[in-house]
Amino acid sequence: MTALLLVPLVLPFLAPALARRTLDRLAPATALWILTASALVLAGACVAALGTLVLTGLLKLPALAPLGELVHPLRTPSDYFVLPAAVAATGVLTLSALTLARSAFRQARAFRTARTQADRRPAAGDLCVVDSPHPDAYALPGRPHRIVVTTAMLRSLGPAEREALFAHERAHNRAGHHYFLAAAELAAHCHPALRAVRDTIRLAAERAADETAATAVGDRRLIATAIARAALAGHASPSTRPDFAPAATTGPVPQRVAALLAPSPARSRARRPTALLLMACTALSLAAGTAGVVDFHHQVEIAQGEESP
Repeated sequence: MTALLLVPLVLPFLAPALARRTLDRLAPATALWILTASALVLAGACVAALGTLVLTGLLKLPALAPLGELVHPLRTPSDYFVLPAAVAATGVLTLSALTLARSAFRQARAFRTARTQADRRPAAGDLCVVDSPHPDAYALPGRPHRIVVTTAMLRSLGPAEREALFAHERAHNRAGHHYFLAAAELAAHCHPALRAVRDTIRLAAERAADETAATAVGDRRLIATAIARAALAGHASPSTRPDFAPAATTGPVPQRVAALLAPSPARSRARRPTALLLMACTALSLAAGTAGVVDFHHQVEIAQGEESP
């Protein structure tokens, strides 16, 4: 049982490299779905494994065994490993819960501030202009969706570049990319290796919006120019937007510009092995975690006297 529970804790360390290669080899929108689903499954399997380790350690204590209606404390092959692992798992889960709660509180406060600011301004369709000396532009989720842009950002771009920037932000709102970013943030608090996957998911969302905007505008070079100029204008400006509100100036902008200036790559089955490897890694983590939880449940039933060993 214990060995199976270690698999979901180790496999996520393979995910960052596989995630980057998956984004390089698939269409950004496709990669975004695969990466987000994989991150959530890996995070869920990790939390389930840690929780099972905690419960195993608790139910091995004679004082706590009656709380689980056990006839005798839970029996495991190696007490020297299980108890320290349970203590470590308790610390990791506690720390993850605290950091997640703090992040959620900070993001909720930033979203309320941004939403209140946008709702107080007159909007032209979905466009909301905020008077600010700091260049910034982002897609704000909610009802209704808004594209928030500051006056400083508008002054930094030409008319055609402004429309290109708006097309990019509209692509974010129409595709619901804030859901992907929120899921990536949640997964990043469950395992340290998934923080790098979160960054790749953010890049995938930006690349997907870049491609959608390029198709809508019909000029890949214009989208690249608008993103580059917006990033240069806002690189040193503070922003109060929540992390799940996507913005054209986030992510490795030079990499995005290079992708836009290059021809749209052809997709083929030969480019998919890395994505399949990432999905296989995710499936293995889920299977091992599930098997570990099922085995733990079986051991609990034995300790309760409901089944024979």
